[in-house]
Amino acid sequence: MVEKNIDDIFSKYPEVIYGFTNIVYSEYVSTYKSALAFAVPYGEQLTIETYSEEKFEKGIQDAKKVLEKILTQLQKMLDEYNVKYYIPPVAQNSEVDLIAPFSFKFAAVNAGLGWIGKNDVVITKQYGPRVRLSVILINEVFVYGNKVLKSNCPKDCTKCVDVCPHKALHNVQWNINSLRSDIIDYKLCNEKRSIYLKTHGRKNTCGLCMVACPFGTS
Repeated sequence: MVEKNIDDIFSKYPEVIYGFTNIVYSEYVSTYKSALAFAVPYGEQLTIETYSEEKFEKGIQDAKKVLEKILTQLQKMLDEYNVKYYIPPVAQNSEVDLIAPFSFKFAAVNAGLGWIGKNDVVITKQYGPRVRLSVILINEVFVYGNKVLKSNCPKDCTKCVDVCPHKALHNVQWNINSLRSDIIDYKLCNEKRSIYLKTHGRKNTCGLCMVACPFGTS
């Protein structure tokens, strides 16, 4: 019944991709059985030709509004059925290790939503990497998606790598056992984005490595 109600909620948002996975790999497995991962496409699917940082940020915020509506409906339904759940924070608690309590990207990969690109971002067939991810941990068992084990990016494609202004990407093809540090110098990326805090009060959205991706542009 819970899974059907979740399906009904997402039927109102046909553009959103979602799926379920177990979380045997996570420390949360002792409290929750599953993760529901979903990807909301950005408000405007920009390409490198139409890109500006401001427009990219707006697309992210547009997706965030849809995401929050979905989470509100999911919470209401789970509360009605008295199902235990938890929405982990989207970002890291520390600017030192830059590790989130629960990886939305890894949940999305395990739920079959996509794979990790050479830009260290989840790539979906429908929208490429131009999606905002969310996860809700649920103490129920569902029909799980097919885990993605390796990248579907062409090995000779380096568009995201080439466009990075700080050369933070290592041109490494991801697989399920890859480490984040194999793919990206994430501390350098964060450092450069954080410079924006002084003038804008937020990190630079950047996004060049996402809009350069050919997936989702046709």
